Order: sequence, then C-alpha cells, then structure tokens
Amino acid sequence: MFTGIIEEMGIVEKLDKQKNLCVLNIRVNRVLVGTKNGDSISINGVCLTVTGRKGKVLSFDLMRETLFATTLRDLKPGDAVNLERAMKADGRFGGHFVTGHIDGIGTIKNIVKLPNYVAFEVTLDKKFMRYLVAKGSVTLDGISLTVGQVKKETFIVHLIPMTLRLTNFGQKKKADCLNVETDILARYLLRK
Repeated sequence: MFTGIIEEMGIVEKLDKQKNLCVLNIRVNRVLVGTKNGDSISINGVCLTVTGRKGKVLSFDLMRETLFATTLRDLKPGDAVNLERAMKADGRFGGHFVTGHIDGIGTIKNIVKLPNYVAFEVTLDKKFMRYLVAKGSVTLDGISLTVGQVKKETFIVHLIPMTLRLTNFGQKKKADCLNVETDILARYLLRK
C-alpha cells in the first residue's frame, strides 16, 4: 500500500531486456535507506519488488504484463522516475489509498501554465472515466492528486509548484503518457 506522496526522483541507469523480462536499474538516494530485496517500491505509480541492490542502484524485474500495461515500457537511461516506498503500518497517511496497480494509461491532452498555476488535462479510456469524480482522488505516475474537473473523455488536475519541483511532472509535456490508478474506493463502490 502506498499513499501517493513521492519521496524522491530516481534516475534510470539501465534497462536489461531479456526474453519475457526486463530488468530495470534505478539510481536512488533517499529510498535506499532501510530498503532490502523483496521490498515494494512504487515507480511512476507501479508497485515493483526490489530484486537487487548494488551501491545506490536498485534493480526491479518487469514482467511482460507490466511492460504491456504501463508506461515503464517507454523508459530509457537518464529518465527521472517518481519513487515511493511502501507505507509502514505505523506511518503517517498523507495522500490516499494507492495500490500501485495501474488501471490504464492516460495521455496529457493539454497543459495550462499561468504564474504559480499548472493544470494537466488528461485523456483516459472511458471505461475508467466512470471512477473519476470532481474533488475525488486519482494517482498519476504515482502522485496522489485531487481531480479538479471531469469531462466526457478527459479530466483535469491542478498542480502546486512543489509537485512540479519534487516530481517528474516538471518535465512533462503535451502528448506524454501517464500511469493512471483510479481511486480504489470508487472501483469497489461501482463494481457491477
């Protein structure tokens, strides 16, 4: 379980593509503390298991399904990724309930930039749009956000300067893809 509060940005060092598997190596700092093999870390919103550690580089195995269903397939060396360690049972809960299981991939349709104000308008497959409500929660690339507005095929999130500074959202541009996890509570409520 995660909260969607990003601890740091890591840098992709290497992707080792093998048959039916890709080993992702990420240089980290803060999330290294106390991390061991078998721990869960959210990388751009995707819950992954630490499979190796060498110095300040953590390794993760990406299976075919993960590569198919997430934007991690598009990573390349030098890319910044959002990182969050799994929440401890006695930890503070700062965002919302985040599982690290991606519903779908959204695309930034538009970015509005004003002084001290940035908004992303994101397109999402309509089968997932039903789980979004204004003032509800959504996770984009692992970041817990409040939905500002919901339209027929898009939704809007507003970003504070701190989010742009401490996450890879400061580098995003129109047409970039995002891992989207809708609110787990909405999914259970609306399940038919």
